[in-house]
Amino acid sequence: MTADATPVFPWGPALLFCPADRPERYAKALDRADAVILDLEDAVDPSRRPAAREALVASDLDPSRVIVRVNPAGTADHDADLSALAATPYRAAMLPKAERPSDLDGLGGYDVIALCESAAGVLAAPALAQAPTVLALMWGAEDLVASLGGTSSRHADGRYRDVDRHARSSVLLAAGAAGAFAIDTVHLDIADLDGLAAEAEDAVAVGFAATACIHPGQVETIRAAYRPSAAEVEAARELLAAARDAGGGVFRHAGRMVDGPVLAHARAVLRRS
Repeated sequence: MTADATPVFPWGPALLFCPADRPERYAKALDRADAVILDLEDAVDPSRRPAAREALVASDLDPSRVIVRVNPAGTADHDADLSALAATPYRAAMLPKAERPSDLDGLGGYDVIALCESAAGVLAAPALAQAPTVLALMWGAEDLVASLGGTSSRHADGRYRDVDRHARSSVLLAAGAAGAFAIDTVHLDIADLDGLAAEAEDAVAVGFAATACIHPGQVETIRAAYRPSAAEVEAARELLAAARDAGGGVFRHAGRMVDGPVLAHARAVLRRS
């Protein structure tokens, strides 16, 4: 894909989950984040999902900055969620526990974030990313480990276990190969802003378009990680200017060999700025 053909992610880098049964939090969440994910699934007790759907339908938020997480395909809640979603102006949907392209049936006309959070979902990521309705893939660490019968996604020092690192990379690669976006998963330790910053900085470096979060206090840490510094922006501009002066082909700049991929890195910095 050429630089001119690079698609633009429709939201900023910090996507904040908000329980759909807490409508008093909707506007506050949207105000704090780049987009809000109104969650009808894990954040809502099953007994409260009917009320959550009513709140969703009654809400009046900027449709361009709202994503609705429905319940998994094949569940009664999923069908009820789709009926409620159809009664709103919101046209971005997150499908949890996506495991096969047929799970996306019923979401035609929506920009879909397919959440690969089971062993089957991670293995199906390439097929899911190719589906015409899929805008992005996201992965989930805790559900993945649960699907494997495990008990913990991280080591005691906070590092992801190897299976989670593999899943993260697999979902990123599947999205990139299909020309879709990739969204990094949430950091559950709300107080661990240093750990969140390190993960978000890594996400930027390898090509994730955004990071999801569960608390407003995490938003600015994510934004700061995705926002290039003034020095990075200036260096990227100087490099691209040097490339124009070089007239094409490989050249040397600031003691470093520069070719097409390095220039693509610089253009990515300017897009993020």
